[in-house]
Amino acid sequence: MTNRTNTSRRAFIKSTAIGASAITFGGILPGFSAKSYANIIGANEKVRVGMVGVNARGLALANNFSSQPNCEVAYVSDVDSRAADKCISQIEKNQSRKPKADGDFRKVLEKKDVDAMIIATPDHWHAPAAILASKANKHVYLEKPCSHNPHEGELLVEVVKKYKNVIQMGNQRRSWPNVAAGIAELHAGVIGRAYFAKTWYTNNRASIGIGKEAAIPDWLNFDLWQGPAPRKSYKDNILHYNWHWFWHWGTGEALNNGTHMVDLARWGLQVDYPTKVTSSGGRYRFQDDWETPDTQVISLEFGDKGTITWEGRSCNGRTIEGASVGVIFYGEKGSLQINGDNGYKIYDLQNKLVKEVKNAATIDTRNLTNPSQALDALHIQNFFDSIKKGTNLNSDIISGHQSTLLVQLGNIAQRSGGLLKIDPSNGHILENEAALDYWRRTYEPGWEPTID
Repeated sequence: MTNRTNTSRRAFIKSTAIGASAITFGGILPGFSAKSYANIIGANEKVRVGMVGVNARGLALANNFSSQPNCEVAYVSDVDSRAADKCISQIEKNQSRKPKADGDFRKVLEKKDVDAMIIATPDHWHAPAAILASKANKHVYLEKPCSHNPHEGELLVEVVKKYKNVIQMGNQRRSWPNVAAGIAELHAGVIGRAYFAKTWYTNNRASIGIGKEAAIPDWLNFDLWQGPAPRKSYKDNILHYNWHWFWHWGTGEALNNGTHMVDLARWGLQVDYPTKVTSSGGRYRFQDDWETPDTQVISLEFGDKGTITWEGRSCNGRTIEGASVGVIFYGEKGSLQINGDNGYKIYDLQNKLVKEVKNAATIDTRNLTNPSQALDALHIQNFFDSIKKGTNLNSDIISGHQSTLLVQLGNIAQRSGGLLKIDPSNGHILENEAALDYWRRTYEPGWEPTID
């Protein structure tokens, strides 16, 4: 595709200001379907998107994007042909046009009528896919974590500077109204100076067993699934979710769920890069192929500005502060707690609840794919507004990289077995060669991500 074609398409999209003005909480007005809106809002005014990775979280995102009145899901791409067929069937119920399927998302990037790519692949594909999309002059909605390793995160920061596209990371709580209001109260001094944020996630995940080498299923393009990762044999306990617990493709619970709450903690304390990082834990519950910790405590110190901790328990779901997931800020005058819902509580120093803000939206924090569709639509609309009107992103890639890096540093501390000293100006590891080995990964020859 030519730059002129992309530029004119992008300019047209930016000039159409339909946006969120016709949208209520949840993305669609009561009593109207997505197809009803398709008849009201012209198709040419929609942001046309391609979806890549639609088996689980990607299917939920496809359902959400195709339900937005100012969006059309034009292409669906997945290495699993069954997942693609299921996704297309769901999208057809939401919008007036049936999306096209292409098993190789790189071919979708060649389409002139695609404005943005929605990336919900396994973690090892996140940054490489976003970089390829950026180079193809597409905007990007990128599921968290934004990268598999710190080097890739830095590449994303550079790529958006070079190609001037919009990249929004899917840490959607940045767009939830009451969460944002709670953070605003924190910044206004409702509990005085906040200096400690504790974050957590708990679950009761089962064993993944011992995998056996098996024939690659006929519905799976395993070579493309591995993509930038050095090739390994197919085993029967990797797809579609257990890859999270293998360092080769995944990033463990810390980045799978920790990213969300650590991001809120960083936002609340108004800090960027730490000065010191430690981590303790391991794989304790089962003896199986699971490599990443099922129990982990990460500590991130920010000099005299404060500390963030994250506690992850994948295999013991006992709640903390009455919630399976959350962040609580401690300050001079009290505490402020945000759980997995769109609300917050404020306590004084005597543990008295002095304020509680609730929301009626139902959220299942242990739903693996779609815990909060209605609220997440607000994040999607912020992405569209940035494309069409230049609105500031609630989670731009610089912020996304900074939050992702915090939990990546926790994992590096865990894997290198020691304390990390960090340069607070850029987040780089100091004086630790063993830890620096984890800053970037080895790639399959010919698949290395580059920004040129």
